[in-house]
Amino acid sequence: MTDRPRDETTGTQRGMIRGLGLSDLVLFNIAAVLGIRWLATSAKAGASSLTMWVGGALFFFVPLGLAVAELSARYPDEGGMYQWTKRRFGEGHGYLCGWCYWICNVIYYPQLLISTAVISTYAIGRGGTGLGDQWTYVLAFTLVALWAATLLNIVGLNTGKWLQNAGGVGSYVTGAVLVAVLVAFVASTHRGPVNPITRATLVPHLGSFETVNLWASIAFAFAGIELIATMGGEIRDPRRNLPRSIFISVPLIVFLYLAGTTAVLWLVPTRDTNVVSGVLQGIAAGTATLGPGFRWLVPAAAAAYTIGTIGCVGTWLVGPARIAFAIGLDRYFPPIFGRVHPRWHTPYVAILVEAGLATLLLFLAVPGKGTTVEALFLVLLDMNLLVYFIPFVYVFLCLLRERANAMPEGRGPVIPGGNAGRVVTAICGLAVTIAAMIVAIVPPPDAHPVWLFELKVVGGTVLFVLLGGIIYVMGRSRAAGPRPTPHDTPHEQPA
Repeated sequence: MTDRPRDETTGTQRGMIRGLGLSDLVLFNIAAVLGIRWLATSAKAGASSLTMWVGGALFFFVPLGLAVAELSARYPDEGGMYQWTKRRFGEGHGYLCGWCYWICNVIYYPQLLISTAVISTYAIGRGGTGLGDQWTYVLAFTLVALWAATLLNIVGLNTGKWLQNAGGVGSYVTGAVLVAVLVAFVASTHRGPVNPITRATLVPHLGSFETVNLWASIAFAFAGIELIATMGGEIRDPRRNLPRSIFISVPLIVFLYLAGTTAVLWLVPTRDTNVVSGVLQGIAAGTATLGPGFRWLVPAAAAAYTIGTIGCVGTWLVGPARIAFAIGLDRYFPPIFGRVHPRWHTPYVAILVEAGLATLLLFLAVPGKGTTVEALFLVLLDMNLLVYFIPFVYVFLCLLRERANAMPEGRGPVIPGGNAGRVVTAICGLAVTIAAMIVAIVPPPDAHPVWLFELKVVGGTVLFVLLGGIIYVMGRSRAAGPRPTPHDTPHEQPA
């Protein structure tokens, strides 16, 4: 099948603006990957989480970063993993990879937005007052945040990227404040950690369900570095800047996950750690000993946290939309998904559809709290677990199948060690991904009946795949028809 006409040097679809430079990519990666909420989640599990962060970084995050850097340097196409999988395994597998990545993230938005609404109450001095449990406030906040991010990213990349940039800065500033408070606390009080951090406590208890489940959560926390590759057609010099942005972002993210978790462990007893607001608890505990002149750091950090999470919503809104856009160009989704706004040069239909579906799910999750409506939303989340990991299987298989041919433009391979390095990287990341999928189908101790949990997780995965398959079959007749003519060419923005 002949693809829509592409730019000769990058293989990307025409009609997009190249407005993303290296600094934009680094901040986008931080906004997409760095979830401050994971610091409290991991700290609540104890000091062994630090060892698991290191293991997750070495065996999943670094391999994923290397895989994305290598594949995006070779094929910087709009749609990222969808295009890589289609190239290596055919259009059916490419569609399955893209569909799973797109649908699971649409279902994920409401959860992320609701947690943002709760954290924002601390920025206005209402944290812990119950405001975060009032559905009128939560729904209003989430809808405003969602549609503000949507409109900013429709109006244009040069406008929308500032939301993602602010998200990257906000997330990192929040974690940096927490680490700085820890340093000041130790320097001024010389106190040790409130939780034991010893050789014994650093050893994970792999026989515990909670520990195994945390391993899967840490793998989830490290996901997102692949997202920027979906925007390959909107990046200046993508073959050079995409890998560079990953090599800059990865150590920054790993450092903050480790240092931030250590700070929460040092300052807040695990029995008292709140998995939503634990980072703010740590800042409050540290500043309480530094004097009243530092108390403003708590609401300031909450505000930065809120901005960071809204920016994260922006990244997860526009990235998967590019996959839907690419599928729309191939006409497996209705062709309207492949439309580019004539003025703003953004895939506005794909973005609007995502925002509309997320709005529908928000109404299931928020006003229906405590009812069967909320139960339906929670079932959708459970059913979505395995679906999320399917695209990562494809990414590592694409890397494994990649030929050891010369890189474009005379560049050398990104992954060191030649073929051996590429194979080790792919197998390592693939093994962790499969392990996370196995953990996802293991029922927790309180899951009764077990068959119902398995039905939701495994049956839900089959259901989502079948739904995507039906759409694929319906789209094959459209895909066989003539392709639309591009209306313009990619525009390179000045640095």
